[in-house]
Amino acid sequence: MNQQTVTVDLGDRSYPVEIGSGTRYRLAEHIPANARKVAIVTQESIGIEVDSGVDQRVFHIGQGEEHKTIDTIERLTREWTQWGLNRNDVVVGVGGGIVTDVAGFAASVYHRGIPVIHVATSLLGQIDAAIGGKTGVNLAEGKNLVGTYWQPRAVLCDVDTLETLPARHYRAGLGELAKYHFLDDGQMNELSTADLIDGRLAADELIERVVASVQLKANAVMGDEREGGSRALLNYGHTLGHALETLGNHELLHGEAVAIGIAYAAEVALDMGRIDAARVEQHRAVLAGYDLPMLPPGAPRFDDIAPLLARDKKALDGITFILDSAQGCEVVTGVDIDLLAASYERFVS
Repeated sequence: MNQQTVTVDLGDRSYPVEIGSGTRYRLAEHIPANARKVAIVTQESIGIEVDSGVDQRVFHIGQGEEHKTIDTIERLTREWTQWGLNRNDVVVGVGGGIVTDVAGFAASVYHRGIPVIHVATSLLGQIDAAIGGKTGVNLAEGKNLVGTYWQPRAVLCDVDTLETLPARHYRAGLGELAKYHFLDDGQMNELSTADLIDGRLAADELIERVVASVQLKANAVMGDEREGGSRALLNYGHTLGHALETLGNHELLHGEAVAIGIAYAAEVALDMGRIDAARVEQHRAVLAGYDLPMLPPGAPRFDDIAPLLARDKKALDGITFILDSAQGCEVVTGVDIDLLAASYERFVS
């Protein structure tokens, strides 16, 4: 089996991210010796079975962002209590970003925190959501506004699980993959020409890009675990992306929204004189190479988007964007709303 391991080095809380074919079959190796029960959190549509080597029970959550709520956390933790899950036991999230966000959050608050392991089955989960310890649920007012930082014991990225991933969900994962091209001047840029076959990457190329993305994510987490500075750059494209998800009741998939947000952020940076037109074209070339959308469907009004930009969880001083520059991406606070509006109108016209 072609497998590689990236370590997220956080001292005594360090953990491996195992990437390759068949990594999910290594789950039992990561279960603590004193654990007697494992709660598997997944969705019925995923259909990926795992074996923890101890007594385990499957707990399903609903499909879609509308089930990523406090109500779901309450239901899970009550069911765990009724089953007798204790603080020595383990939660395993088997699924994409919704599952790992929910499983991680529930594990972080149950008995004030029990171990969690993620078996990431979506491309988005493997390169981003399952790594780094960020958990969260949505409110009606916005995405991921309630959550915790709770690092997993291990993350297993089995690329075999991507073979049955629906085409649209696979492409959405490419949206998160695309952002890494603008956060790194090294390995990802050497891989900048995507070679999609029926919308998918060849197996070796896929593993290479997942490993590169995971290493970049691990580096960011190791340098800024709780997103007090440089880790926020991983949110490139997410400011408009999250707003579009919320405004459209999550009809856009997360990676699709991020791709549109990346394209818009490039236009904002151009209008602010931070980058030139050639750099904007580089953004468009990467997004096009992954066959990603670059315009919001239906061109929603900026007046409807603006209040959601202000509620974004990384907003510190007015509206905050991650914007490109000659020195690379930076966190920019207090972005002028009139400039954003003008950039948006040109963007969607």
